Amino acid sequence: MPTSADSSRLAQGLSILSGIACGPVIAMDEGLSFWGGVDAATGMVIDVHHPRHGVPLAGAVVLMPTSRGSCSGSGVLLELAMAGRAPAALIFCEPEDTLTLGAIVAAEMFGRLIPVLRLPAAAFAAVAAAGTASITPESVEIDGLRIPVAPPLADALALDACDRAMLDGADGPALQQAMRILAAMARQQGATALTDVTRAHIDGCIYAGPANLVFAEAMEGLGARVRVPTTMNAISVDRQNWQAQGVSPDFGGPAARLADSYVRMGCRPTFTCAPYLLDDAPASGEPIGWSESNAVIFANSVLGARTAKHPDFLDLCIALTGRAPLAGAFLDEHRRAKRIVDIELPDGAGPEAWPLIGYLAGHAAPDRVPLLRGLAGAMPTQDDLKALCAAFGTTSAAPMLHVEGITPEAAMVDTGADRVVISRAQLAEGWARLNDGPEVMDLIAIGSPHASLAECRTLADGLAGRRRKPEVAVIVTAGRQVIAAAEADGTMAKLRASGVDVIPDLCWCSISRPVFPAATQTVITTSGKYAHYGPGLSGCAVRLGTLDDCIEAALTGRVPSRQPIWLS
Repeated sequence: MPTSADSSRLAQGLSILSGIACGPVIAMDEGLSFWGGVDAATGMVIDVHHPRHGVPLAGAVVLMPTSRGSCSGSGVLLELAMAGRAPAALIFCEPEDTLTLGAIVAAEMFGRLIPVLRLPAAAFAAVAAAGTASITPESVEIDGLRIPVAPPLADALALDACDRAMLDGADGPALQQAMRILAAMARQQGATALTDVTRAHIDGCIYAGPANLVFAEAMEGLGARVRVPTTMNAISVDRQNWQAQGVSPDFGGPAARLADSYVRMGCRPTFTCAPYLLDDAPASGEPIGWSESNAVIFANSVLGARTAKHPDFLDLCIALTGRAPLAGAFLDEHRRAKRIVDIELPDGAGPEAWPLIGYLAGHAAPDRVPLLRGLAGAMPTQDDLKALCAAFGTTSAAPMLHVEGITPEAAMVDTGADRVVISRAQLAEGWARLNDGPEVMDLIAIGSPHASLAECRTLADGLAGRRRKPEVAVIVTAGRQVIAAAEADGTMAKLRASGVDVIPDLCWCSISRPVFPAATQTVITTSGKYAHYGPGLSGCAVRLGTLDDCIEAALTGRVPSRQPIWLS
C-alpha cells in the first residue's frame, strides 16, 4: 500500500476539468467507447467484447488509458451527466478528447461537473490499484497518498483578433459559447493556435437521449448558424417515414426534432455516416472539421485530407466558427506511423478480409497511428478501405492509419516505429471470434458505414432475383444520394424484388426497434464495426460473415460458423 512518503516520487498530473469528487475506483487496461459501449440510461458497460462488460460506472472514479471508438461518446457522457448516472470522475494517462469534451459541455452549459484528469504513468498505476479515490482541484488522494494536479496553462493558446472577438461576444452569444468550448478543448490538447477549416461534418445529430436535443436547441436558441459548408451524419430515424414505420413518438419525435434543429442551423440534410461518398469529397491536404470515427479515419488515411477526430458537440462549434484546434492529425507529427504492422494475408483474400484486418489492426495499435504492410497486392477497392477504416476505429483511438503501397501518406513513418505481426493464425482466430454464434439467422445487416452504390449492386447481383426467406429480414442502410443513384440504374428495383429493404437516414449504429425487427435474436453482417457494437446496441447475437454467408442466410434462414476459403 502506498504511503505519503511515496508522493514525492509521483510527478504532477493535469487537471483538465477541475472539481471535487470521490468514489470507488474502476480501472480499465483497455479503452472503451461510450457510444455502443455504455448504456446511456444506466451507466452500465454493454460492450460484450470489453473486459469490463457488465460493470456499472455511475458514481465511480473511472480510469482508462484513453477512450476509443465513436465520436458520439461525448453525447452519451452528457446524457449520463444530465440523468445523474455519470462517473464521479474520469482519469486518463494519455491524451483523450471525446469524453473530455462531453464533460466540458456538461460543465460549461449545464452546470454538471465531472472532473477530468490526466496522470503520468506511475501515478495512474497507483490510483488504478486503489480501492477508492478522492479528487480536489489540487490533488488526487488514495490510501494516504497525495498526487498533485494543476490545470493546463491558460496562456499557451494564442487567439487571433477574430477568435478573440467571438470569445468576447462581439459576434453573438452562440459564437461566444462555441469559442469558449473550442478554447477549452484546445488548451487541454496542448494546441497553441486554432486553424481554419473549409467544411464540417456533424455527428452530434444522432439521438443518444434528451441531452443531445437540449444542447442543439440551446445553441439554436442562441442564434447559432454554421459558417462553413456542413454535412450531417446519419440520424436516429428515417426522417420522412418514421411514423409510418411504427416508431414511438416518444423516441421518434425528439430524434426528428434533433435533426431539424441542425438543419435550421444551416447544416445540409445529407444524413450519411459516409460523407466521403458524396460528390464533393475533400481533397488531399484540405483542412476539414469532421466528426464520426469512420469518416475521420477514411478522410485522413485514404483521401489525405486533414482533420482531428472531433467529438460530438465540438463538431458544431467548429461549424459555427470555421475554426478548430490546431492539434492532432492536422499536424505532421501526429500523422506519422508509430507502429509497423505486418499482415500475413493469404492469397485470394476476399472483401471480408478488410473489416477483419481493420479490427485486428486496431487491437495491435490501440493508441497510435500504424503502417499496415503486406496488403498492396490485394488491391483494395474504396469499399474495402471503407470497411478497413471503420473496423479500425472501433478498436483504436488513432485518427488514421497508413497502408503501404495504397494510401497517399504511407511514407510518413516515425524513425522509432516498432513492429508487430498479425499472422495468418491470428487472422483465423479473429475471424472465428467474430463469426461465432447461432446458425439460425433472423436479420442480415448491410451498410455500416452506409453502403455504396457498388455494394448495393453487388448484393443485388448476388441475390440474382431470388426472394429472401419470408421470416428473414434483409436491411441495407445507405445515404440518400446512393439510394437515388440506385433507383436511377435499376438496382433498387432488383433489391425490392428480392425483398430487401433499403433505408435512408439511419445507420446500424443508430437504428432501433421496430425498424430493427422486434423479434430478431440473431444477426449476420459484413461490417466489422457493427459486429463489434451490434451486440451491445441491439441485445442480439451478431456475427461477422462474408457477403456469400449473408446471401445464404437471406435465402435459407441459416448459415454455419465457418472460415472463408482463403483462411482454410
